[in-house]
Amino acid sequence: MNFKKLLIALTIIALSFPSHLVATPYAFISNQIENTVSIIDIEKNKVINSIDVRGKPVGVAINPKNTHVYISTPEGDGFTVIDADTMAVIKKVEVGGASLGIVCDNKGERVFVADWYENTVSVFETKSFKLIKTITVGKSPSGMTISPDNRWLYVANRMDNSISQIDLKTFQLRNTTNVGAHPFGLAIDRKGEKLYSANVESNDVSVLEAGHLKRLTKIKVGSRPYAIALALNDRRLFVTNQDDDTVSVIDTKTLTKIAQIEVGEKPEGISTHPNDKHVYVANWLTSTVSVIDAETLTVIKTLETGEGSRAFGDFIR
Repeated sequence: MNFKKLLIALTIIALSFPSHLVATPYAFISNQIENTVSIIDIEKNKVINSIDVRGKPVGVAINPKNTHVYISTPEGDGFTVIDADTMAVIKKVEVGGASLGIVCDNKGERVFVADWYENTVSVFETKSFKLIKTITVGKSPSGMTISPDNRWLYVANRMDNSISQIDLKTFQLRNTTNVGAHPFGLAIDRKGEKLYSANVESNDVSVLEAGHLKRLTKIKVGSRPYAIALALNDRRLFVTNQDDDTVSVIDTKTLTKIAQIEVGEKPEGISTHPNDKHVYVANWLTSTVSVIDAETLTVIKTLETGEGSRAFGDFIR
């Protein structure tokens, strides 16, 4: 095949992919005080838009199969659906109570919403947003994550100091395990082997075997750890410490803390760039996002967002 024919073939292949698979990656930052969502072009590290989202937006979830971004609104009775291509609100879904944690499954077919007051997780399908199931969990459910094989949903029950494991085939509770004090953010590795929990009141991270929630160890971090994200092929775990204005870095092989990085004031949400090398941190009090180089462990950029940036969840598309 000559060069011209090869170029034509590659062009046809590229055009055959859905737009969201080749689109510019964006970060969606919920600004709770301002009632907005800032959109960051993370190739240019530049804020390019701001969308009004009423109801004190907190949680963020990305649908991996279409252009939807879901924003939980604890004072708005549910969650808001944003179209990432048009950067516009296209729907509001009522849940009731106080929606906080939110996550989408890996097939893009279901979105899960944790209700802080009702102690439940509501399950919606993502075509018409019909309610499928309401699952009772522990007290004050917050962070959630889903296993890579789409089999298990993990829920941090903050006031119960526990994590629940839910079977996504039956929506039945399989296991509940105690961890540190007031677990909030969760993360699971790509192999679905280790689950990590940021425990706000005990200032540590619990490490569990994800299959049966067997407790492996706890690792001391900074003050009031809130949310966590993995990077560098799961070799490093990054933990936001609300009261230290820092991010702790854990080596996941040795399960030891190796660094503490200063960021903005009261860091909360954290998520990793698709390149797996840059970590984005939402800072509540400074209303900024810090960009960390996961290899050098330095802040390489600080972006101004909106007032009260939280971005709790997976906020990068």
